[in-house]
Amino acid sequence: MKISIDPSVVLGPVKPVNGVGQPPIISPIEFPMFRYLREAGIPFSRLHDVGGMFGKGIFVDIPNLFRDFDADENDPASYDFAFTDLLVNGLVAEGIEPFYRLGTTIENYPFVRRYRIDPPKDFVKWARICEHVVRHYTEGWADGFRHRITHWEIWNEPENWETPERNECWHGTFEAYCRLYDVASKHLKAAFPHLRIGGYGSCGVGAAAERDDWHPGPRLRHQLECFHAFLRYVAEHGCPLDFFSYHSYAGVPDLPLQIAYVREHLDKAGFAHVPTCLDEWLPAPNHDKLGTAQQAAEVAATLLLFQNGPVDSAAIYDARCGVGNYSPLFNPLTYRPHKAYYAFLAFHELRRRGAAVRVEGCGAENPFAAAARGEDGSVAVMLANLGDREVPFSLEVAGDGKRMAADRCRIVDDARTWEDVPLPASLPPHSFLLAEGAP
Repeated sequence: MKISIDPSVVLGPVKPVNGVGQPPIISPIEFPMFRYLREAGIPFSRLHDVGGMFGKGIFVDIPNLFRDFDADENDPASYDFAFTDLLVNGLVAEGIEPFYRLGTTIENYPFVRRYRIDPPKDFVKWARICEHVVRHYTEGWADGFRHRITHWEIWNEPENWETPERNECWHGTFEAYCRLYDVASKHLKAAFPHLRIGGYGSCGVGAAAERDDWHPGPRLRHQLECFHAFLRYVAEHGCPLDFFSYHSYAGVPDLPLQIAYVREHLDKAGFAHVPTCLDEWLPAPNHDKLGTAQQAAEVAATLLLFQNGPVDSAAIYDARCGVGNYSPLFNPLTYRPHKAYYAFLAFHELRRRGAAVRVEGCGAENPFAAAARGEDGSVAVMLANLGDREVPFSLEVAGDGKRMAADRCRIVDDARTWEDVPLPASLPPHSFLLAEGAP
C-alpha cells in the first residue's frame, strides 16, 4: 500500500477528538494519575459517572452538590462543593478542561430501587441550582473559581429504554426530559451567553445506520424516535443547542455509518451549525481486550476515523483506573497505562502540530491514517492496522515520490509498547505507529 502525504494541502485543524470521560481517580483528595492526561495532551475530561456509583456520593452530580432540594438555592450554605472543587482544580492544574455534565450518575438497577434519577420536582429551581454551580466554577460565586469550563451538558441518556421503569439515568418520559432541557437551556444561556449549553448524551443515535440489512429492535427504534423528537422540540421551542452529544460503543467498521447518520439528520433538521460531540465511545467493549494490542489498535483507528469524519470532538469512555469493560487506558493493579493509552500519546503529536494535511492511499477502511504539519514544517503521521495480517506499505511525500524521512518512529503491537523503531516496511497485525520527521 502506497501512502502519500501532501504537507502543502491543509485540510483544517487536528480536532479535539482525544478527550476522555471520567479521569483516573484513585484517591478523592489527591490525583497523581492526572499527569498521564497532561502528558498525552488530553484537551478535556467529561465529568460523568465520576468516581463510580452515585458519583461516589461526593462528586459532580447535582444531588451531591445540592443535597436538600427544598433548601434555598441562592444560599451558598446549601451547597457542598468540597470534593468536586478538589477534582476540578486537579484537572485544571494539569491543563485539562472539565466538560461538565449537569445531572446524575447512572443507576444500573432502577428496577430494584432508584434513588436520584427521577425528574427534578421543579424544573425552574433545578435550572437555578445549575446556574449557581456554573457561577461557582466560572465566576467565583460561593468562594469559587474562575476556571475555563466552556461546555455544560444537560443530563445524560434520558432515553435508554422504552419505559421509564427501565431507564437507568432518567425515570421519566422523554417528553418530560425535553421540557427540562427547554427550561434549563434557556435559563443557562440567558445567564451565560458566552458558554456552550447542549445535550443530551444520546445513548442510541450511535447505533443508527440506514442500510438494507439494518433491522432495529424496539429499544433502538425508541432511541431513534427520541433523537428526532428532540430535534423537532428544540427547533419548535427555540431552545439553545450549542452542541449535540451522543454515544456509540459499536466496532470500528460500523462507526462511519453512525456518525454520518447523526450529522446528516442534524443538518436536515436545520442544525448544520451545531457541532457534534461523541462523548462516550469505545469499540465493542470486552474485558478480554483490556491491555491488548488489539484494543490499542481499535482505539488508535477510532481517533483517526474521527479526525477524518464528521465528528467535531469526542471523549473515550473512559479514563478511570478500574476493573470493568470500560477502563481501556489504565491498569488498576499497577496504576500504569495500558497499550491503548499510547494511542492518545501518538494523536497528541498530531494535535501538537495543529494543521491536518492530506493523506492519500488510506480510506475509511483498514489501515487508517492521518497526518499533521507544524509551523516549523515538521510532519507527524499516525497509522493503525486493525487486522490480524501484516500490511506492507510505503510512506511517500506527494509530488516527488520520495520516501518520507522519519527522524523518529514509535510503534505499539503485540510485542512492543511505544518502542522506538526504524520506519518499518509493513504494519504488524493489531498495531499502530507514529512517524515524525521533515517532509
